[in-house]
Amino acid sequence: MPPSASDLPAVLQKYPLQDRDLSILAFNHRVMHWAERPDVPLLERLRYLCIVSSNLDEFFEVRAESHISAWRETSRVDAGLRDMLDVAHALVERQYAIFNGSLMRALGEKKVRILSHLDRNEAQRRWVRDLFLREVKPLLVPVALDPAHPFPQVANKSLNFIVQLKGKDAFGRSNEIAIVKVPRVLPRVLRMPEKVAGGETLFVMLSSVIRAHLAELFPGREVGEFSHFRVTRHSDLWVDEEEVKNLRTALQQGLHQRHYGEAVRLEVSSACSDELAQFLLRQFKLPPEAMFRVQGPVNLVRLQQLIQLVDAPEWLFPPYQPSYPAQLKVAAGESVFDRLRSGDALIHQPFESFDGVIDFLRQAVHDPAVLAIKQTIYRTGNDSRMMDLLIEAQRRGKEVTAVVELKARFDEEANINWAEHLERTGAQVVYGVVGLKTHAKMLLVTRREGRNLRRYGHLSTGNYNPRTASLYTDLSYLTADARLTADMEQLFVHLASHSRLPRMQRMLLAPFTLHKRMIGKIRQVGEAARRGQPARIVAKMNALTDQALIEALLVAGDAGAQIDLIVRGACMLPAHLTQNIRVRSIIGRFLEHSRVFYFLADEKEELWLSSADWMNRNMLRRVETAWPVTDPALRQRIVDECLVACLHDARDAWVMGEGGKYRLVVPEGGVPGHGSQDALMARYAAHRGSTK
Repeated sequence: MPPSASDLPAVLQKYPLQDRDLSILAFNHRVMHWAERPDVPLLERLRYLCIVSSNLDEFFEVRAESHISAWRETSRVDAGLRDMLDVAHALVERQYAIFNGSLMRALGEKKVRILSHLDRNEAQRRWVRDLFLREVKPLLVPVALDPAHPFPQVANKSLNFIVQLKGKDAFGRSNEIAIVKVPRVLPRVLRMPEKVAGGETLFVMLSSVIRAHLAELFPGREVGEFSHFRVTRHSDLWVDEEEVKNLRTALQQGLHQRHYGEAVRLEVSSACSDELAQFLLRQFKLPPEAMFRVQGPVNLVRLQQLIQLVDAPEWLFPPYQPSYPAQLKVAAGESVFDRLRSGDALIHQPFESFDGVIDFLRQAVHDPAVLAIKQTIYRTGNDSRMMDLLIEAQRRGKEVTAVVELKARFDEEANINWAEHLERTGAQVVYGVVGLKTHAKMLLVTRREGRNLRRYGHLSTGNYNPRTASLYTDLSYLTADARLTADMEQLFVHLASHSRLPRMQRMLLAPFTLHKRMIGKIRQVGEAARRGQPARIVAKMNALTDQALIEALLVAGDAGAQIDLIVRGACMLPAHLTQNIRVRSIIGRFLEHSRVFYFLADEKEELWLSSADWMNRNMLRRVETAWPVTDPALRQRIVDECLVACLHDARDAWVMGEGGKYRLVVPEGGVPGHGSQDALMARYAAHRGSTK
């Protein structure tokens, strides 16, 4: 149960927190704005609309189950669920209005259309029928419901049809309802050949192909009402880590069950009859409010396929070619290790290439003086370059340790596969600490230099995923600092052996010191403000939902500290009720992902980078790191590129305003200014095409 108002600290009674779920949905509203912007290329606008659908899928898969379970127990829709669904319905309604209105109309003007059955001419209908008979029908198995054929298991987010039948079946029975599962092996968007397209670029949706030929699946029966539908299920994997003997095996078993968790949302076509809709609601045990009637495909995520099938690069963002990290360019005969001995280096992704990180690992693998490589693996994706290098390092006789986080949400299967592959090559694979996710991003290289061993480390605010490294803004930090790399070594030992951690010299670590030290730094700034001294906080993160950190920020703001929070997604701090705290969100071409924390208390100035957002789970239920940046030039560079740039963004920034709602920043005169990401792309453009 949430605490009553009297149980909350006084500052939280004064400043009631924003609702987390509504804040997440508000973030998706900001993302959807990119689908409406006339300055965004047409297919990119469609991509942003698809991103919103993907985000909503994950939102319901993770956030809705507790509310729906409460409804199943009480048959009452609680206020939290009602508010959440009201906002979600408005968001989806707007989403389909954009899709059917501006986007489809704009594509149609460029002779790109998705044809329904009624829009298709005879030649096109013949092509669709041939396609149906040749490619689709052989994979369909309609199931008529009766006592021997109960409602089939419907997988999470799969496309299905519900069909009402008239007449009697071959055995004289009048079973009225049938379900048709659409195979996931078939593409959802199909391009018509030029011979029937008539000079246009034409597509049909797989659902439309099946819908036009439903009657052929039920010979001897008359098809009445029908609708396609899609159910979203709770998909947050959970295992009792204290009880299971093999976490990897338990998660492998759970991956299949994820597809058939409790239903939390139902999507149907807008024309679905009330009778069929009520039948589905009863079947999935959902309240009417959890049903979404949509004016178009029930899975807009799959329209990413259309973007790939349209050959029109002018309707996409111009390709961005990042420069090679300037600080990692070395003279002939030198290595990255020579460079790092002279000072720390920074890579600002995606403006600088993630290739710098891969080259750091590659040089370590091929350097005979390197004895050991240790790396955390959270979300590497399916790109095998880094994994291949670790395998090669093992083959070359180096000591390789991989800390694989098996519970990285929706990446569990990929990580299990990498763990098994690494183990087969002889690498030491460990899975971190029971009950905690290892979210820290670390790569540590140990090298023999003369009679001594020296460590070189890489720390990051983001993942070791080359694909997302080109899409997310993150900071990679490379160092040979003996104290910081010693902390990294101690953390790797702790994750493998669960031995007691010694006192860290430079690094803050969750769940041990990070939370309380961040709160302590906020309080120091607040105390400086009370004394009338300079007091400033600028914090950039993806989400701010931890109550203790929010409380500390509110107290410091009340004391007079000037606080700017750059929070991309969910933010529960009610900045609109305060005088000295401002919240802004940057939604750009790239996903803002870096975590940067600046504190000024009198003359004491600190800058920290971190793998952690300011969320309770990051602070108390994950292994996370934060480390200080002490090099004056690097610190100023981070402040300029990650903080100042965002605070001066006059195109892609939203600020929390009246009622806790966000409004787009528009300069005086109403003309949008420059976006921070565009400014950084221009800044790094001079380095494009440079070689190492």
